[in-house]
Amino acid sequence: MYRRIVTPLLLASATIATAQVPAPAPTIAARNAALTAPLPADQAAMKGHVMFLASDAMRGREAGSGEYDIAAQYVASQFYAAGLKPMGDDGGYLQKVPLTGYKIVDQGAFSWAPAAGEPQKLAFGTDYVPAANPAAKQTRVTAPVVYVGYGLSASAYGIDDYAGADVRGKIVAYVGGVPTGLPSEIAATLSGAPARLAAAAAHGAVGAVAIADLRAPGRGTPGFDTVKKGYDSERVTWALPDGTGSTATPSVPLLGTLSTAGAAKLFARDWATMARTAKKKMLRARPVTAAGTLTVESATTYRALPSSNVIGMIPGTDPSVGRETVVLSAHLDHVGVGKAVKGDTIYNGALDDAIGIASLIEAARRFKQAPPPKRSVLFLAVTAEEKGLVGSDYFTNHPTVPIADIVADVNLDMPILTYRFEDMVAFGGDRSSLGPIIARAVGAIGVGLSPDPMPEEAIFVRSDHFRFVQKGVPSVFLWPGQKGPGKAAVADFMGNCYHKPCDDLSQPILWDQGVRFVDANYRIAREIAGAADRPRWNKGDYFGLLFKGPMAAE
Repeated sequence: MYRRIVTPLLLASATIATAQVPAPAPTIAARNAALTAPLPADQAAMKGHVMFLASDAMRGREAGSGEYDIAAQYVASQFYAAGLKPMGDDGGYLQKVPLTGYKIVDQGAFSWAPAAGEPQKLAFGTDYVPAANPAAKQTRVTAPVVYVGYGLSASAYGIDDYAGADVRGKIVAYVGGVPTGLPSEIAATLSGAPARLAAAAAHGAVGAVAIADLRAPGRGTPGFDTVKKGYDSERVTWALPDGTGSTATPSVPLLGTLSTAGAAKLFARDWATMARTAKKKMLRARPVTAAGTLTVESATTYRALPSSNVIGMIPGTDPSVGRETVVLSAHLDHVGVGKAVKGDTIYNGALDDAIGIASLIEAARRFKQAPPPKRSVLFLAVTAEEKGLVGSDYFTNHPTVPIADIVADVNLDMPILTYRFEDMVAFGGDRSSLGPIIARAVGAIGVGLSPDPMPEEAIFVRSDHFRFVQKGVPSVFLWPGQKGPGKAAVADFMGNCYHKPCDDLSQPILWDQGVRFVDANYRIAREIAGAADRPRWNKGDYFGLLFKGPMAAE
């Protein structure tokens, strides 16, 4: 149920009004009492940060909004009060992040010139829908088309959909989904368009198209009607100096999505075999080259959404490893104002992730109150996590310390603190030498580590630490676990308040559990900062090898 924070002045007015209308008085008073009840200083500090950041006045802290900018200034002021060294632009705490919203203009144009027969225009909404190209205002590609099944390359798991295919200078066509039997984190990494575009780029392609509905819908396999409904929605990335958007594969754009009817026109000669093969549980598709040439034309428009990361540091004191840096990260943005739920349109984002930011601030205070660390510790509040990990992507591509000096990231995102947690889950912790450090830290607060209770959600690849992983940096994302009351509490939040207006201070947040959460993460970062050696990936770890992390190949 919607609650807003009641100031003392408003409370006084409400109290006077209740003399005439008695019924609401207990409700208002009870809510105000819950917000203002005294707490120990460490708990009160956390709650105070969240009261500000998740207030209605912040209107959901959407990246690119004025309210987000106010929240960023608040975090900067807290970093200053904690005595952190500014590590943003121009000697300040803010790192400018040139976010850009981009979307397709009109319907684009797909035309097919068969090797034998007359050229034909494909029909928008029936045969194809276009995709916006973040890397170019105008896109025109003319090339043959090669079908490559899933369009994936992952030699560690025996996946090579390009075996026997020559796609140099061609457009690749692929279906969604991933091979069965993959670990959930690997499947999540491979299921999206970026992995397929990366594989296409590595093999010399000049563009890609997805084929919808050739396989049964599932993760990474949206139906054509779904794609059509959202094709012209605005996406967000960070802008390059020329005003276009950043993408990992600028030379290989996703050109759009074909329906089965549209794909059948391109692959008429082989369509029956392709469709039959695609219905099998195990897709082992051989490459098929369509007999003809596809031309795709589209235009992309951009909208500047300037924002900022907030960055402060405690410099290391050791003359040999002081330049090495441990990062603690959390995202400052949420999803803003949206569709009304029970009359409430403000998506406050208290647990997601005002509490993570509060934890970041309080961890900084702990570091400043303790002896200086050997390694530097950098505190990073990022923008646009909710837009696709964009702010952390910008930072890892424009770090304010050398990326080679960043030895680990400890990420603080959406701890669900509505119950007394009896265990913790360390997403990614078992992939590097961080594992024993994490175990010691959580043991010190009286809990143990549990395995991922919901591997199907692939949490490891869904928060800001993953942008550090993609730069080869060992990272961990720690969550309260699901022992005891945890399972029901997590299910309740994820089912009822995740990305909804009720993620506000009306929730029964246990601030003492927030202090425990800070304690665990502080201990992890503190031990990394003082260890004899920097963290290293476990030998042969998939992500360590994929992103060329230190020592993974040894």
